[in-house]
Amino acid sequence: MERVISVSLGEVVLKGKNRKHFVDKIIGQIRKAIADIGFNKIYKEMGKIYIEADYKNFDIIIERVSHVFGIIYISPCVKVEKEFSEIEKAIKLLVEEKLEKEPSIKTFKALTKRSDKNFPLKSTEINNKIGGYVLKNFPLKVDVHNPGLYIYCDIKTSCYIYLERVRAYGGMPVGTNGRGLLLLSGGIDSPVAGFLMAKRGVQVDAIHFHSYPFTSDRAEEKVLNLAKIISTYTGNMTVYSVNLLPIQKEINKNCSEREMTIISRKFMVRIADKLSEKFGYDSMITGESLGQVASQTIDGLNVTNRVTDRLIFRPLIGMDKVDIIEWSKKIGTYETSILPFEDCCTVFLPKHPSLRPQVEDIEKSEEVLDIEYLVNEAVENMKIVKIKQEV
Repeated sequence: MERVISVSLGEVVLKGKNRKHFVDKIIGQIRKAIADIGFNKIYKEMGKIYIEADYKNFDIIIERVSHVFGIIYISPCVKVEKEFSEIEKAIKLLVEEKLEKEPSIKTFKALTKRSDKNFPLKSTEINNKIGGYVLKNFPLKVDVHNPGLYIYCDIKTSCYIYLERVRAYGGMPVGTNGRGLLLLSGGIDSPVAGFLMAKRGVQVDAIHFHSYPFTSDRAEEKVLNLAKIISTYTGNMTVYSVNLLPIQKEINKNCSEREMTIISRKFMVRIADKLSEKFGYDSMITGESLGQVASQTIDGLNVTNRVTDRLIFRPLIGMDKVDIIEWSKKIGTYETSILPFEDCCTVFLPKHPSLRPQVEDIEKSEEVLDIEYLVNEAVENMKIVKIKQEV
């Protein structure tokens, strides 16, 4: 009898001939996530990944592994030989532990998956035998519709018994769908956007715009702390910190106040596009949600889209703010996002920004600006911060 952790994979199991590549990616990211904790062995067996480690570290290992994309469930198991007497011993151990913690549980249901078709009993027969054993030895009743306890039994090369399935995030392993540059602000939205694209396999780095000295060091520290939280899901990150203040001053001096927001946004995309070209990013990622602010109207998005031919991912585009806040709480960025430090200067923000900017009008307003010089100067003076994956 041995304690192990089982890891159930999501859609990567549908990848056909490429499946091994995706599974190996996940295993590599599991190894990295728990390297400082230590483990004895990680291996594959009939569609699942298993981790052998010190039982006292199971809780922290499960927490870490739940941040690895491509995984849907994680379970602490007892591994035994495929003999029913051994299966009974494992069930006895796990159910006793469970009832000691939660004595209010009164019902159960057995669920067996028989991957080894040579095992003499079929799944329903195994369920019946498990049910009979539990009814005889514990004060529990069967409830197939709404049980207080599930008893899972996986019949493979060995037999794995478990009672819990900790939900992970699914998705695709990071790094299997290109590289993206996240426009990371200190707000609620952009960290969620970065998380969601990493969940789809994009390797995420970030660019942050500030207006120092009009904005404080605390504001930049806040954004770097958000990047550290995101890194628990994405791995190591690079953050490009760009001072937008010289550009904001030029826009304020030469352009209509109502156009300040949309022209500033265009410059952000231009700078992000230049860095993408320089450092090999396939896409840009923003936290824009349709209609949420002036620059995120259909007209505003159309204006900023004209800046680049590069793909811009907007995973929040159809979400309500309530949905985005729920995601930010779930991934752990919310409390940092609501800290009262602005990342870009509010001095230049117009009281009545243009809600329906037109491409031709904005381009005409920008003719008085030396766009190439301003972009190059911003890139040359930027700061690069390396974020090591938080664990």
